[in-house]
Amino acid sequence: MADVIAPENEEGTKATVLKWCKAAGEAVRKDEPLLELETDKVTVEIPSPATGELCEILKKPDEEVLPGQILARVRITESGAEAKVPKSAAQEPPLPAQAPAAAGAAQLLSPAVRRLLEEHLLSPSDVVGSGRHGRVTVEDIARHVGSQPPGQAPPARIPPVRVPHTPVRRRVAEHMARSLAAAPHVTTLFEADLTRVQAHRKLHAAEYERQGVHLTLTAYFIAACARALGAHPSVNATFHEDALELHPDANIGVGTALGGEGLIVPVIHRAQGLDLLGVARRLGQLVAAARAGKLAPEDVRGGTFTISNHGVSGSLLAAPIVINQPQVAILGIGKVERRACVLEAQGAEAIGVRSMCYLTLTIDHRALDAFQANAFLTHVVKTLEQWGEAPG
Repeated sequence: MADVIAPENEEGTKATVLKWCKAAGEAVRKDEPLLELETDKVTVEIPSPATGELCEILKKPDEEVLPGQILARVRITESGAEAKVPKSAAQEPPLPAQAPAAAGAAQLLSPAVRRLLEEHLLSPSDVVGSGRHGRVTVEDIARHVGSQPPGQAPPARIPPVRVPHTPVRRRVAEHMARSLAAAPHVTTLFEADLTRVQAHRKLHAAEYERQGVHLTLTAYFIAACARALGAHPSVNATFHEDALELHPDANIGVGTALGGEGLIVPVIHRAQGLDLLGVARRLGQLVAAARAGKLAPEDVRGGTFTISNHGVSGSLLAAPIVINQPQVAILGIGKVERRACVLEAQGAEAIGVRSMCYLTLTIDHRALDAFQANAFLTHVVKTLEQWGEAPG
């Protein structure tokens, strides 16, 4: 007999059983995926430890598990062919064939979605899913129903719908509440002129594209923060009751939205050793993997500082942005706008139009004071405003 064990991780984070790929009684091969676990960071496939029969499942879908817990047991056989075929498969007629994507999405339907499908006499294949792996959401059904031509009159009253939290949303909620309870949050606000950055990006974007790299403004902020963290190590730190732990590497996490399912923070490790091309390339790889649900556990571990570019969705200012514990600071980036500004030129003042955005640094006031926060943001702003060879 071989036990299927929930993997260890360095944070000791709880996980939730997302789905089982095999049923009790089915034959399994060594290293074949048995189930998927979902944490607040990644979805991980758990393989079979041996070839044989999945004889017992101990954790059901949506049930929470801790590292080291036994999830199932596999009865070992000498060869996979000796494992029994499930009785249900032998006694029941085969189900009609369906597309793999539709079958996978149907297994992930929430109770609210199932109820709405029944109310509107729909099947999952009738609705285009926008969730991860093509899963149908409540919003997808509402959009589908609203796009249909007028038919019978709608009911007089549509009752409210309770949408169960995804495991990712539950973990994010716990993490945010714990951070606010542990650390006194203080936010400082600066304004940055990105005119030089915009000019540099316009000049080099096509060259980067030829190398398969999309050059985004976020890459510039990561590079600027990596430089500033080297000059202000107290911002690149972990707070402990007896000491402030300073990290030698700038491992910069970037908050990445997963639509309605929550937020994930992939980490660019040792960003201080990457040039702008290297930062942009790694950022593109991580964001693509995050939105496809293919991040590896190491991609979300070890962060020492976090950036939240909330401006990409139109926000000018967000404060305080909750610190990604156990870090001591998080940078917020607002929407870039063309604004009229007072400029100094040859000893005189003039009005000019510049590309401006607000930057916030929210700090853990146990670890940092305004002096360190302002010095760090001053360094970031100066780096951005003097970027490259573009004209000022």
